[in-house]
Amino acid sequence: MLKGLKKFIKKITKSPAFTAFLGKVLYYYAWLVWKTTRWEVHGIDRFYPIWYNDKSIILTIWHGRVLMIPYFWNKKRPLNALVSPHNDGRIAASFLQKVGFGIIDGSTNDGAGAAAIALRRSLEKDEAIAIIPDGPRGPRMQMNESPLYFAKKSGKALFGATYSISHSFVAKSWDAMLIPLPFCRGIVRLTKPYYIPQNATESEIKKYQKEIEDELNELTLSSDRILGLPAIVPGVCAKSKRKKKEEK
Repeated sequence: MLKGLKKFIKKITKSPAFTAFLGKVLYYYAWLVWKTTRWEVHGIDRFYPIWYNDKSIILTIWHGRVLMIPYFWNKKRPLNALVSPHNDGRIAASFLQKVGFGIIDGSTNDGAGAAAIALRRSLEKDEAIAIIPDGPRGPRMQMNESPLYFAKKSGKALFGATYSISHSFVAKSWDAMLIPLPFCRGIVRLTKPYYIPQNATESEIKKYQKEIEDELNELTLSSDRILGLPAIVPGVCAKSKRKKKEEK
């Protein structure tokens, strides 16, 4: 009976209706946090002029810092987010659609080919794209090459965005997801724009990759220090189901 109940609960939590409901709950909670937080914003003054002049950009956000960033989008230009087809990705997709993002299904692991085509077409149509460069399973706060590939091919500027809020909880998950509380102090920061030359070699791309990762991590971790949050160590991966079974 207990086994049957577990299967039923699992089925419910993976249903489209349930993920849509959770996405809606996230949207309204994040909206409350956004509205009641005393925000200190850095880098937005150079971010939107470049977006306006280049007509689209590539935005990267760490997996654990996604929740509040969409609320700093001014909605004047379209923005499409790459979202994992897995269950947590469906919840994120529901949330982002409520904010107004377009959704591109796929990840670096699942549906990568079709997603890459959709992302390139978005940039060709002057529609910005958002990529989680340490998703969907880590290592956390480590940049994969995907955003740099699109920056190189398109000539568009690549930015990193992050935030921190005082008195937040840090989830004990691989991505150390920040769970912010309302009525607190917050900091939003954006990296400088990065343009990847179309003739960049593999070694040059690696240097850009490390530079962007280091800057985005410094902005994230220094904001956390200012607001009194615990230090987060980059590099943790999500455990696979197989590994979990082996550990039991």
